[in-house]
Amino acid sequence: MALSLQEAAPGRWSALAGLAFAVVLAMAPWFSAVAVLPQLRVVWRLTDAAASGLTLAVQLGFVLGAVLSAALNLADRVSPQRLILTGALIAAGANLGLLWAGGPTLAAGLRALTGAALALVYPPALKAMSAWFRTGRGTALGVMVGALTLGSALPHLVNGLGGANWRSVIFITSALAALGGLIASRVGDGPYRFPTAPFQPSQAWRALTSRGVGLATLGYLGHMWELYAMWAWFSAFFTGVLVNAGVADPGRGPALATFAVVGVGALGCGLGGLLGDRWGRTRLTTLAMGLSGACALALAGLAGAAPGVVLALSLMWGFWIIADSAQFSTIVSEIADPAYVGTALTAQLALGFTLTAGSIALVPALVRAGGWPLAFVVLAVGPLLGTVAMRRLARTPDAARIAGGRG
Repeated sequence: MALSLQEAAPGRWSALAGLAFAVVLAMAPWFSAVAVLPQLRVVWRLTDAAASGLTLAVQLGFVLGAVLSAALNLADRVSPQRLILTGALIAAGANLGLLWAGGPTLAAGLRALTGAALALVYPPALKAMSAWFRTGRGTALGVMVGALTLGSALPHLVNGLGGANWRSVIFITSALAALGGLIASRVGDGPYRFPTAPFQPSQAWRALTSRGVGLATLGYLGHMWELYAMWAWFSAFFTGVLVNAGVADPGRGPALATFAVVGVGALGCGLGGLLGDRWGRTRLTTLAMGLSGACALALAGLAGAAPGVVLALSLMWGFWIIADSAQFSTIVSEIADPAYVGTALTAQLALGFTLTAGSIALVPALVRAGGWPLAFVVLAVGPLLGTVAMRRLARTPDAARIAGGRG
């Protein structure tokens, strides 16, 4: 279907490229501590509980930041570019503070502040890009989430290439975040800007309890149940795979494998966006969650296989586990109250990241109880339940508005 001149905003692709690149850089601190966790365990003599706390702190910080942002309607009352710049600079400073933390107590607080600051980056970036695309929005937001995915993978690459110098990882990811915020501040407003909203704290609750947004959020929760738990713990899992295969010193292997497994999701986001626009968003999300859950179950049965087999299957999981992510946000941007799209997006993300804190904390307990196969089976429950919500959404009156279209 050809686009009219009104639908095809001039400069939209350059705006997408600029903002996506900015998000790649700005989100780099997200997994910076996770990427260097093996080194921090030695330097700070971390217990398992303290190591898990560092991983969870950024998730919980993001939740707190997102809840406050949604309650204050910040994403609908303040320029997205200003919010992104502010959040990126705060995240960069908090992440850099790890160099002087000296131990897990202060480090956990800094990680929480990093997460809270990044709540000012991710939701506003999705809203800002929605203002550039009326059709083809699923593809555009797929690129944006792909940028988030690549940004999350970057610390593992830096760590894999840089060896044990954890301070270099922290410094580089902090510098990247600050640069990302500055680049984002230079991206102009799209022509399909959403109306400015008055301050109404109740709008977050109203959005989540409406039928269409509510079902999309339930689907998103199923997706998020496995996503960040897999991202957070894959390096530990693959380290065990290599050790069990007789590799005495895995070295940089787990870090580079984790970069590949997380980073390949950027390609999944791109394909997911294209298929969401052409097939319809509920169809694409159902397919992606089905394949992702199937990969988790397959890994449960093959966790003891040769490293090459495990890595190949993990790459497929990494591709599909994130392919649908942007479509949940796209649905919200299409069916929520236009004046409070930013608030609805932020509230949805707050719920999703609240759930990730639970699944990330649960994985080590499951591994102790029944090994990685049990953990993968439990993670597969999320996407399977998410498909139920999306099938129900496909039968609602909102389905016609989120069917997607060529763009």
